Amino acid sequence: MAEDLSQLSTAHRTALLSRDDRLFHVILAQQFDRELIQDLCRLAEMIRAVAEVRSGAQFLNTLLGHKRAMLYFIQPSTRTFLSFTAACQVLGMPYNEVRNASTSSEVKGETEDDTVRVLSQYFDLIIMRHPEEGFAERMAHMQNAMRRAIPIINGGSGKDQHPTQALLDIYTLHRCLTHPGESRPKPDYSPNPFDGKTIAFVGDLKRGRTVRSLAYLLCHYPGVKMFFVSHPDLQIGDDIVEYIQRNDVNFELHDDVRTVIGDCDAVYMTRLQDEWDSQGESKAIDYGKYCLTYDMREKFKKDLVIMHPLPRRQEIDKRLDNDSRAKYWDQVRNGMWMRAALIATTFNIDARIIDHYHSYYAH
Repeated sequence: MAEDLSQLSTAHRTALLSRDDRLFHVILAQQFDRELIQDLCRLAEMIRAVAEVRSGAQFLNTLLGHKRAMLYFIQPSTRTFLSFTAACQVLGMPYNEVRNASTSSEVKGETEDDTVRVLSQYFDLIIMRHPEEGFAERMAHMQNAMRRAIPIINGGSGKDQHPTQALLDIYTLHRCLTHPGESRPKPDYSPNPFDGKTIAFVGDLKRGRTVRSLAYLLCHYPGVKMFFVSHPDLQIGDDIVEYIQRNDVNFELHDDVRTVIGDCDAVYMTRLQDEWDSQGESKAIDYGKYCLTYDMREKFKKDLVIMHPLPRRQEIDKRLDNDSRAKYWDQVRNGMWMRAALIATTFNIDARIIDHYHSYYAH
């Protein structure tokens, strides 16, 4: 199956992940065009508003009580795992978890494929995080061939893709660039806030799946400019560069954040992902050129958006945490709402939420 998928065009691969012209599996960032991104951002904003009121939270909690989710997280995770569990709770969806293959029948020799097949008989949705690139996509296509197919949501796949992180990131950027300082903006996501804006990605970009997925999404917004700031050995991959060029997006490669920070409207920091090292090769890299220090704030634009997918190490001085431009804590909370919107869309209950919002909260 993996060999077959590698021979398919991206358009064909994404088409196979849909059903009845709607999202079914959520695997690749390339599944999301600008209209769908806007719809999900709008829905996330509505869910957020509805959940603030007791009656609204109770309404949301009735929507998916008849469905069950499995979080199959074989790779360590804190934020993504808890974000999805919180999103399930918002929608009243019971869930279970497998977070270590040593607690499953895989220790008896069961294949991961068979484990996923078994899980799909108990649950209505599998959200998975796995260290193998392409694993989630392979499982999605395996589900398509089964008599009882259920959706797969990719919560992180090797060094390749993390589509739900990219969605919450673009939701965060949209809120910050369109409605700076507003805690509850109106759910209007049709304008293009990225036109004329410069977004810098900084750090370990070669192995940063969050960067790869967000770069795909940003290419849907004309006028955006991207800086990729990294050591040459950790620079963004040629496949992403080719995609950006094919979409006629302006970009530049740099090797020191200090030389570009003053030109940035948003900066997306990443840690050194040395867990992917084979022999500790990245330890020799001076990561100081890819860190935000406290004394750099004098160069920051007034409304600079500072982001980080977390966990962090030394990439952002902790003294910047209380700066109004630090939005990485907002990202965490935004992830819960965006993932709730994604699950709601997957189960085709988005229209009910929109109707409820307009009936009670749109005034």
